[in-house]
Amino acid sequence: GTNVGFNVKNVALKDIRRGDVASDADDNPAKGVTSFEAQIVVMNHPGKITKGYCPVIDCHTAHVACTFTSIKQKLNRQTGKIVEENPEFLQNGDAAIVTLEPSKPLCVEPFAEYPPLGRFTIRDMKQTVAVGVVKSTTKDESA
Repeated sequence: GTNVGFNVKNVALKDIRRGDVASDADDNPAKGVTSFEAQIVVMNHPGKITKGYCPVIDCHTAHVACTFTSIKQKLNRQTGKIVEENPEFLQNGDAAIVTLEPSKPLCVEPFAEYPPLGRFTIRDMKQTVAVGVVKSTTKDESA
């Protein structure tokens, strides 16, 4: 949790925005993703979370709206075993594997490969609705 400041030659401070990630350009550079699969736990949502829900994802310093494109599996929170395939909705206490699609470029990595870029919170109505970890990503090759 330490913040470090540094300057980069030929990069102005106004060119750097919230959520930007610095990485090694020669060895597996960080890129934005078009979508990512994540395991989430719903903690505090008043209703039901369905496909098409579009909350804000907070991951590292990024703050980006993401759409739930699919809810693949509902899981048992204790064992991690699959309880239901393709459930219609999620509610408080549910754990699930979902696919999320960011509305703007977002840099995330699988939690197993790089934990700081693999954890996130899902926020809506000024409160944390759910937390999750990234399982896999679909990189944006145009970026």
